[in-house]
Amino acid sequence: MALALFVIVAIFTLGGAVGVVATRNVVHAALFLLLSLLGAAGAYLLLFAEFLALVQVLIYGGAVTIVVLFAVMLTRSSEYPRITDNRQWPLGLITATVLAVVLGAAFWLAPEVVAEPQAPAFTELGASLFTKWALPFEIASLVLLVALIGAIIIARTQNVAAQDDAAMEGEG
Repeated sequence: MALALFVIVAIFTLGGAVGVVATRNVVHAALFLLLSLLGAAGAYLLLFAEFLALVQVLIYGGAVTIVVLFAVMLTRSSEYPRITDNRQWPLGLITATVLAVVLGAAFWLAPEVVAEPQAPAFTELGASLFTKWALPFEIASLVLLVALIGAIIIARTQNVAAQDDAAMEGEG
């Protein structure tokens, strides 16, 4: 049963990752990223790490995907030249193939480890999160906030420049 659930979660995770890379629509890529992150949360649940699964869904699945979507919506992609093909795709394909072979060999050749699920007490986890890890947590939230503000500033600057160009054309 656990193996079947793992295969289903792996299909969601890998399908989302392939969708991120394969799609040309940035909004669809963000939604595929959400699918892949939710698959990773499912893998955490299979490992009996409920807290990590919850954090994965709330922070990565929710906050990061929303920031990516806001950044995409606030930037004007129509002003950038369309990139249809990249000359470096053969190098990327070779690198991905080598990585897949190495990870596959490591997976199949590794000895099976049998362990019992161990969950930390939520009181200890909460005390650690809000004492020892409070500053890194706040720094990560500030980085996300700065990224969102930067996307807004870039979008406003481009919008103002486009309006100025339109006004100059109207005067001439």
